[in-house]
Amino acid sequence: MPNPTSIERSSGGKRPNVLLISADQWRGDCLSAVGHECVRTPNVDALAKEGVLFRRHYAGAAPCSPARATLYTGLYQMNHRVCRNGSPLDARFDNVALAARRAGYDPTLFGYTDTAPDPRGRDPRDPHLTTYEGVLPGFTARQLLPEHEKQWLSWLRSRGHAGAVSRDIHIPAGAAPGEISNDAPAYSKDETQTAFLTGEFIRWLGEQDAPWFAHVSFLRPHPPFSVPEPYNRMFSEKDGPAFARAADRATDMSAHPLLAFALPQISKGGFIYGGHGSISEWTAEDLSAIRAIYYGMIAEVDAQLGRIWQALKDADAWDNTVIVFTSDHAEMMGDHWMLGKGGFYDGSYHVPLVIRDPGQPATHGRQVDRFTSAADIFPSLCDRIGVAPQNHVDGETLLPFLDGSEPETWRKAAFWEFDFRDIADETFERHFGLKSNACNLAVIRDERFKYVHFAGLPPLLFDLAKDPMELSNVVDDAAYAATRLAYAEKLLSLRAEHLDQTLAYTELTEKGPVSRQP
Repeated sequence: MPNPTSIERSSGGKRPNVLLISADQWRGDCLSAVGHECVRTPNVDALAKEGVLFRRHYAGAAPCSPARATLYTGLYQMNHRVCRNGSPLDARFDNVALAARRAGYDPTLFGYTDTAPDPRGRDPRDPHLTTYEGVLPGFTARQLLPEHEKQWLSWLRSRGHAGAVSRDIHIPAGAAPGEISNDAPAYSKDETQTAFLTGEFIRWLGEQDAPWFAHVSFLRPHPPFSVPEPYNRMFSEKDGPAFARAADRATDMSAHPLLAFALPQISKGGFIYGGHGSISEWTAEDLSAIRAIYYGMIAEVDAQLGRIWQALKDADAWDNTVIVFTSDHAEMMGDHWMLGKGGFYDGSYHVPLVIRDPGQPATHGRQVDRFTSAADIFPSLCDRIGVAPQNHVDGETLLPFLDGSEPETWRKAAFWEFDFRDIADETFERHFGLKSNACNLAVIRDERFKYVHFAGLPPLLFDLAKDPMELSNVVDDAAYAATRLAYAEKLLSLRAEHLDQTLAYTELTEKGPVSRQP
């Protein structure tokens, strides 16, 4: 059990509530608090005014399961080894829910965690082994909402939507399946998945009479891209900013063999419900129309966050609740003619992070420009509630930024990984002639340069000072040869430093085990 005294001391004499909110696929630049050209997020902005906004926060991996594994365990993909949706999370790893339970909380989930369970020790016929949408060990699931959305659809039917029997409900009224349309679907702004989960959390909040720990995991602004009034027409195709992309799709695809092969594989159906064919068939105008809908979906989630803030205040819990707002990964949203997440571009990995700690009012409104990682969330929450991770973690606590100090040493670059192996069908393996363990990339990105190393394909180097949109790969430019080598060495050193250290700081001696903290 944790030391209650340390918990109470860290929270100013009263044990805090903890609310971890993730909004799936929310880009880090899509906040009015960081100066987005048209998106307005008044409720995230209000949280930032009473907390700390981290402007350079990056996911550790993509897509959902790998990204969330880093968020929940504090481990880089090179250590947690969740390589894709469907890769099991090794049961030996500690995580945010187990840590909260050790601290005396009953961590409660609203939504999903996309955690594929460790199959070892389970019967092969166990239905939990047929999906990657399992629940992170340690959580009590109050209201699940996996991607099939059956719980939400049932709720809609109870409200009179007799036709809410499948995800066809996302098709805008009057539109054909797969048609890009900003017409509204049959459900209202008070009946979205976000509103449903928000209501379930608020009802649960009214039952609490002791310190609590909750994780609200919203699906939106994850596709399918459809949103009710007034959000559906809140933005237009003309709203910016300019897309980060080459003048034509072919030029962007030619930048790397992975792009040339993977982009035509991305299906329209993953973004517009009922769609068929490749997104490479969509025009620049189509992508602009989809982006306007995406912006509206962000506004819809922000409005529901406002409901949560008000509910906390009404329950007299606002001044005793640590709130973490973030996303698992981001969304390309037309940059480089792409949609979705993955690969190596910033558009997939730069995500928002706001932390409000009511016990640290002196830093409310602070904005941090240091590079932070999704791997930092787990050790930060452990630090805040007074428990220690039970294995090595790659992240660092963010609490010094919350109390107004600066860590003596802090990373000077962002790091993330993407694994494109296909264990079931070997699509990428056969196309590139690679083994599965060579179908991966790692990125190190600082203020000036971005280096992308592939295990089995050519590397890339971008001079971000001259090329912030990542349009020109200078890896073979002789003028950058020394830079290429230097960043390859930095990446190698980073990976060597972050090998699993769980027992590396323990030595067995004649007097017994000797351990020390790194």
